[in-house]
Amino acid sequence: MANGLAFRPATGADWPAIWPIWHEIVAAGDTYTYDPATGSEQAQQMWLPSGKDETWLVELDGAPVGTYHLSPNQSGPGAHVANASYMVGSAARGHGVGRAMVEHSLVRAAESGYRGIQFNAVASSNVYAVKLYHDLGFATIGTVPGGFRHPEQGFVDLLIMYRSL
Repeated sequence: MANGLAFRPATGADWPAIWPIWHEIVAAGDTYTYDPATGSEQAQQMWLPSGKDETWLVELDGAPVGTYHLSPNQSGPGAHVANASYMVGSAARGHGVGRAMVEHSLVRAAESGYRGIQFNAVASSNVYAVKLYHDLGFATIGTVPGGFRHPEQGFVDLLIMYRSL
C-alpha cells in the first residue's frame, strides 16, 4: 500500500479529511497524550500549521490515510531540533504508511534546516511505533517512568527518542 502514496502540505480546507483520523487515534487514548475528549476545533488549532510548523496529509488514490505534523521541538536556541507526530487511519495500518511518513518527515526536517528530531512522549506500549523509530535510527535517550496512563495497561513509561539528521 505504501507505494502510490501522495504527500501534500495540509491547509485548513483539509481539516474535514484529517479530523476523522486524528479523532479516531486520540479518542482511543492509547498512544497520544492529547485529551481523548478534545474537540475538532481545538484539535485543528493544535495540528494545523502556524509559524514554522508543517502539517502533511497523506493520500492513497485520493483518499486520506494519514497525517503528520512537523515543528520545532523548542523555541529560540532549541529551535534547530524538530518534533514530529504521526497518525495513520486504522484502515491503512500495517501497510507501510507510518514508515513512509517518518521517512518523508526526515527529509522535510533536513530540508528545513533542522539538525535532529526529538520525540518527547512515545508511549512504551506503542510497540509498533517504538520498533519503527528504532529501525529508522532513533535512540531512546530518556524515560519518564509511568508517564502515560494507558486505558488497558495502566501506567506505562513515556520514552524520549532522538535522531540526528
